[in-house]
Amino acid sequence: MKVLILCTGNSCRSQMGEAILRDINPELTVVSAGTKIANEVHPLAVKAMAEIGIDISDLRPKMVDVFLEEGVDFLISVCSGAKDACPAFLGPVGKRVHIGFDDPAYAPGNEEEVMNVFRRVRDEIRRDFAKFNEEYILNK
Repeated sequence: MKVLILCTGNSCRSQMGEAILRDINPELTVVSAGTKIANEVHPLAVKAMAEIGIDISDLRPKMVDVFLEEGVDFLISVCSGAKDACPAFLGPVGKRVHIGFDDPAYAPGNEEEVMNVFRRVRDEIRRDFAKFNEEYILNK
């Protein structure tokens, strides 16, 4: 079963979501992508994930185009909705699910305050993706 996690920049939420969902359910094929990708995965996303024992330092932002022809069983959009519009995925999709999160890359404050936002979003992703796994994957 293949899951695509989609966000605009593919630098924070979708990358953390990809790694977290893969950690929750290693039997899934999980990928992430964006439409206006960043140059790199946000360093604070890498740091936040390392704190829970997940290394995403080797992940790179990817354009959604590379997945258009493959199709996915689930598409999870993670944009918050209030601050940014979720990009569209025009490839074949079994089921679309929106699970929105604040974008920690735009959090105001000093590095520690911003890091706390990354931690909060990371923990929300872990909680909500565990619910997704339970509801859509394990109980189907």
